[in-house]
Amino acid sequence: MTLKDFEELVAQALDSLPYVFAKALDNADVVVEIWPPPGENLFGLYRGVPKTRRGTYQAQLPDRISIFAGPIVATFGENPDAVRQQVRKTVLHEIGHHFGMSEKEIRNAG
Repeated sequence: MTLKDFEELVAQALDSLPYVFAKALDNADVVVEIWPPPGENLFGLYRGVPKTRRGTYQAQLPDRISIFAGPIVATFGENPDAVRQQVRKTVLHEIGHHFGMSEKEIRNAG
């Protein structure tokens, strides 16, 4: 799988969001990176201030949602369906953090 193919899977996951969530995903950049920071075993990472913790939130740098291609492809191999499913799951998981959900809340939501 090429990086461009992987980026397309992330774009498809974002395009599939219900309108109400896509519209509320403001001031957040979703990017594809190859590997997480050293020592981390992650498929994705949210960096920012969750919407539930924002007070006066003006002139802030965008939140950043990173989706890591290397670990997902290494784990799910060249099975395009498994990679696609994990990319979508990871995108939704990190968006959950953007909306202020905890790990437990995200897992319970499925």
